[in-house]
Amino acid sequence: MKIAILSRNKNLYSTKRLVEAAKERSHEVRVLDPLRCYMNITSNRPRIHYRGEELGHFDAVIPRIGASVTFYGTAVLRQFEMMETFPLNESVAISRSRDKLRSLQLLARKGIGLPVTGFAHSPDDVQDLISIVGGAPLVVKLLEGTQGIGVVLAETHKAAESVIEAFMGLKANIMTQEFIKEAGGADIRCLVIGDKVVAAMKRQGKEGEFRSNLHRGGSATVIRITPEERAAAVRAAKTMGLNVAGVDLLRSNHGPVVMEVNSSPGLEGIEGATGKDIAGTIIQFIEKNAAKSSTRTRGQG
Repeated sequence: MKIAILSRNKNLYSTKRLVEAAKERSHEVRVLDPLRCYMNITSNRPRIHYRGEELGHFDAVIPRIGASVTFYGTAVLRQFEMMETFPLNESVAISRSRDKLRSLQLLARKGIGLPVTGFAHSPDDVQDLISIVGGAPLVVKLLEGTQGIGVVLAETHKAAESVIEAFMGLKANIMTQEFIKEAGGADIRCLVIGDKVVAAMKRQGKEGEFRSNLHRGGSATVIRITPEERAAAVRAAKTMGLNVAGVDLLRSNHGPVVMEVNSSPGLEGIEGATGKDIAGTIIQFIEKNAAKSSTRTRGQG
């Protein structure tokens, strides 16, 4: 098979591992910077050019599109879909998961466990917004934040007021969420491929840090998840329409709650913690599922 990987940096761990796994299985693989791809959008023969060259047909494309380039990256991916290339994750699903508010609304509609979440536009509604999520302590999140950036724990009512008003003053889109104290600064990253959780790890925030992101100095250990947690992770990925997803869960007093569904999960932490060949499993999934015209949305939406 001929496989394209959309990645800004071919030296990133996840990109390198996917290239290695594809070559080990005798596939031809090429890493393409999505920002250097440009498109000829026509009805009869949609094409993609790259650094002055017209790209030929690829059997499959693996999008490793960073949050900062979601708009252009998904446009490039849609063009591949129009050219009948099988996408590991579809453009519509990636856009859906990157919109934090929309993704939570979709998960809520499917009855998937979530932390109580509030969203408002007017500063006049701050008091009610705080009470909606059960009061302080509470978490305030920037909708555009990634890797724990733009996430604040407000431990008192006054602090919550100040943080929310400050963000609103900057015209930033934010949401408030209940603070799951019993999680103890830890979450669970479930790596879903197809309809299975193929690996899971517990991410523990460093001392005094409620955010468990590895980029923020958290640590990762292998963990055995419950059938309820496994089902929640698979349902969350399916609701987003993602074939491959990193689903972040918290263990609350009322069962597992989904914090986020990541369409481009990093492989370094979970491969290191579990010792599993996640990249190889992804390539195997593509081998089994890649087929001409198999994209459900065909670049729509």
